[in-house]
Amino acid sequence: MTAPVLLNAAASDAAPSIIDVATDRLSLVSDYLYGSFLAWVLIAVGLYFTVRTRFVQVRLFGAMLRTVFTSRSSAKHHDEGISSFQAFAIGLASRIGTGNIIGVAVAITMGGPGAVFWMWLVATVGMATGFIESTLAQLFKVRHPDGTFRGGPAYYIERGLGSRTWGAVFAVVITFVFGFAYEATQSYAISSSLQDTFNLSPWASAALLVALTGPVVFRGIKPVARVAEVIAPVMALVYAGMALLILALNIGAVPVALTQIIQGAFGLNQAFAGLSGGLYAAAINGIKRGLFSNEAGQGSVPNAAATATTSHPVKQGFIQSMGVFVDTIIVCTATALIILLSGVYEPSTAVEGAAATLTSTSVASALGGWTKYLMTAVIFVFAYSSLLGNYTYAEINMDFLRPARDGKAKPHYGLRSIILVATAVGAVASLEFVINLSDVAMGVMAVINIVAILALGTWAFGALRDWESQNRALTAGEIDHIRFVAPGNPHLPGELPGDVWTADAEHSGR
Repeated sequence: MTAPVLLNAAASDAAPSIIDVATDRLSLVSDYLYGSFLAWVLIAVGLYFTVRTRFVQVRLFGAMLRTVFTSRSSAKHHDEGISSFQAFAIGLASRIGTGNIIGVAVAITMGGPGAVFWMWLVATVGMATGFIESTLAQLFKVRHPDGTFRGGPAYYIERGLGSRTWGAVFAVVITFVFGFAYEATQSYAISSSLQDTFNLSPWASAALLVALTGPVVFRGIKPVARVAEVIAPVMALVYAGMALLILALNIGAVPVALTQIIQGAFGLNQAFAGLSGGLYAAAINGIKRGLFSNEAGQGSVPNAAATATTSHPVKQGFIQSMGVFVDTIIVCTATALIILLSGVYEPSTAVEGAAATLTSTSVASALGGWTKYLMTAVIFVFAYSSLLGNYTYAEINMDFLRPARDGKAKPHYGLRSIILVATAVGAVASLEFVINLSDVAMGVMAVINIVAILALGTWAFGALRDWESQNRALTAGEIDHIRFVAPGNPHLPGELPGDVWTADAEHSGR
């Protein structure tokens, strides 16, 4: 999840307003939902899918890498569809946001360096969950008049479980979360950063962001995919490169940093306990931030996965599973190394209020004061790419709520206008109430998605067996390419609805 951590305004002597009370109540519900329930459920689900797929994220890691590197040409005609790589980039753009910078700093501050280990763990099992939900999104996707595909939890709930009602509930919730709330929070992050670095007024930031966002979103999902295809991988590589530079300059401190992570993870040294203290604090902070960041199981990324034109559903499952790896194991670890190697962070003297600027301060300490401009650029690109990725999720679910009729798609100008309003509002307003409300809504969304993927998991398991069977035949030279055909497929638990994956379909999912 890419919502930034927002700081409270100065306390007031006045009696709390209704909004203040509602904000506090929603915060309590959110803390309980994620800290005492959903985090552990998502881990249990990830472990279940890990076992049922025979550790797909480990066993087929090489296949995942190969699929990502060959996915840019996966669409037979780029003007007719979205390539697997573009769909990967959309998901990565939404995943990688300011939470990867500020969220990791919060996890380390509150839970100590050991929180990083638990982030690694939750990402590892989350890769299996990400594989399942994205494979399901591909299996149950539908054609769209513009030549692309639509899919995701709303679609596989309706087509796989036969419930249009629950699919619509999911679609409404995710449209609110990603169509308004998280758009506003990314805008807030950009505005705050520009104001701190360049003293740019929030109103000027609002105008700039609307000017940059409007021309992209009003042209639809394809332009968003093309933009995300460029900026999402580049931003991840630049940020990881910065971490590698800091690592190279502080190579002698690497063993110390790794020792802090391991000892803090298991409560072996109270000096690395963080502000909350102890093993539980390290685990819960690492788990929460890891889940928020990589979004595995929450039902957001499958919306991007379904848009891809590919020859087999499992290929997109591989690609989106790798997205979890890139988000947490690479980008979040980059942030952790920046913090732990810079010498700025000390567990015994850490202050909660400094977490929001800990990463930027650490970069400046390691590489010099000029890096405040680089970090502003990184935050801008991270947040802006998330803003575009979030729009895609909202648009896809509006397509579910207002489907195309007679081969003609309905342009969602109202949604696109709301995106611009959220972008402007986020740049100039306080967003605590909206963030807490959307966090609770995201929790509801995740619960619905978890029930759905557990119920439909056998379809993804069957698709994986089909891919493995064809891959063995490909290796033996018995076939020259892998192609998924659903009708009569012995690996599936039944007949797959729709005409996307039939043998005589125009592109057969490609």
